[in-house]
Amino acid sequence: MPIRVAVAKETLPGENRVALDPTVAQRFTKLGVEVFMEKGAGTGAHYHDEDYIGVTFVEDKAELLGSADIWFKVQPPTEEEIGLLREGAVLIGMLMPYKYPQRVRLLSERRITSFAMELIPRISRAQSMDVLSSQAAVAGYKASIMAADRTGRFFPMLTTAAGTIRPAKVLVIGAGVAGLQAIATAKRLGAIVEGYDVRSATREQVESLGAKFVDTGVSAEGEGGYARELTEEEKRQQLEVLARHVTQADAVITTAAIPGKPSPKIITAEMVENMKVGSVIIDLAAEGGGNCELTHPGEEYVSGCVTIYGPINVPSMLPVHASEMYAKNLLNFISPMIEEGELKLDWEDEVIRDSVLTHEGEIRHQPTRALVEGEAS
Repeated sequence: MPIRVAVAKETLPGENRVALDPTVAQRFTKLGVEVFMEKGAGTGAHYHDEDYIGVTFVEDKAELLGSADIWFKVQPPTEEEIGLLREGAVLIGMLMPYKYPQRVRLLSERRITSFAMELIPRISRAQSMDVLSSQAAVAGYKASIMAADRTGRFFPMLTTAAGTIRPAKVLVIGAGVAGLQAIATAKRLGAIVEGYDVRSATREQVESLGAKFVDTGVSAEGEGGYARELTEEEKRQQLEVLARHVTQADAVITTAAIPGKPSPKIITAEMVENMKVGSVIIDLAAEGGGNCELTHPGEEYVSGCVTIYGPINVPSMLPVHASEMYAKNLLNFISPMIEEGELKLDWEDEVIRDSVLTHEGEIRHQPTRALVEGEAS
């Protein structure tokens, strides 16, 4: 029997992405995999059922999931959806175990083999599977577009009959994938751009995009490409230098998020009070509480004379390309495991070993197991 892959409609309100776009779905069928999808699964991403060649569409989600060998997801499944899966099935998606430990426990109890795409190690071989990077690139691009849309100024310099208009000044805080894409997009729009990150190693990347690097004298390289937590003295020094740049900016885009932890507070209420009239803050770290003290996750409002927007699930705002990139990540992750029409898991493989969440009734990811067992005790 060929491997049966299932893709259901995403149920989280506002989620427009789909785990497989038509092109990648067709590539799976060429691998000898049978692809089944719930009717209308791609509608939010502007894909019609007839766009999917070689895919079988099913109306009943229970039937779809109950017969699946592999289930591809974008957002974590609900407990009800987990209950529809047959024991021994494989679930692959962004599972957010730190946010939904009870769902992880249920996956384990039902003996589901689950892989959390956000746990894939950030090594060279796994770059093509890195959903955090692909979706962050979408968010960074969109953040600059949102900032340009909300500010009362042109981003580029314009020479007109009425005189020359100076370009807008944009400050991007955090030079990970999202931050770098925000810098690149703001530059393409013609703004003067500054970039800041506590990891001094990012200076070269920021400057390579034509932006000026803000040097606060604080360096905080950490493990896995993330920044370590700052000391109180480092935080004070960082804030003093950043305050000057924040108050000079027409738009500030913040991207400093730490998976599974609250977002660090970098922009204080005092900084916001001193910002220019009509300036904008786009806080991409809103889902973790925000990098700005005044951010209201999911809301846009005006504080004094500054517009503060903390958007949630930004990649879903560009569902076509976000879905395309995500589907390619899934394909690159799972295709090496498909041999002669069968799914073969090599537990010596670092990518498989580090990204597995549950398998054969056990929670294999150590930090998640400690979290779940800690809640149970």
